[in-house]
Amino acid sequence: MVKLQSKKRSKNLGYAEIKQIAEILDGWSGKLTWELLIDAIELRMFSRYTRQALYKHERIRHAFELKKNELSEVRNDVKRVASPQLQIALDRIARLESENRRLESENNLLLEQFSRWAYNAHTRGLDHEFLNRPLPSVNRGQTK
Repeated sequence: MVKLQSKKRSKNLGYAEIKQIAEILDGWSGKLTWELLIDAIELRMFSRYTRQALYKHERIRHAFELKKNELSEVRNDVKRVASPQLQIALDRIARLESENRRLESENNLLLEQFSRWAYNAHTRGLDHEFLNRPLPSVNRGQTK
């Protein structure tokens, strides 16, 4: 009788993992597909996720689409120089510019969401005072 070995399930995607995947996409160069991204994530994070699991998270999906569009626009604009130090600096600048574009885009999405929430709160009669009330304190009673 052959015993099937089940694969170990990868850790759930939390804020830190999503941020790390977005950073992988920020530094991406060359062809980009979901399968290549999944392989890169497995190499860096030692966890393998499905395309569906990654696509479910808006921040990852948005970062993927931004990078895909960026790569299609800049395909012929690849610069290579003789000096390795200069090439490292150019690569870092490109990664930081990509990260900056992604963060600006994410910020714009959050501003749009805030505007929707503000409008919906206004239509429900919620005022500025109500919306800015502090959160209730958490009672973490001591157990003996």
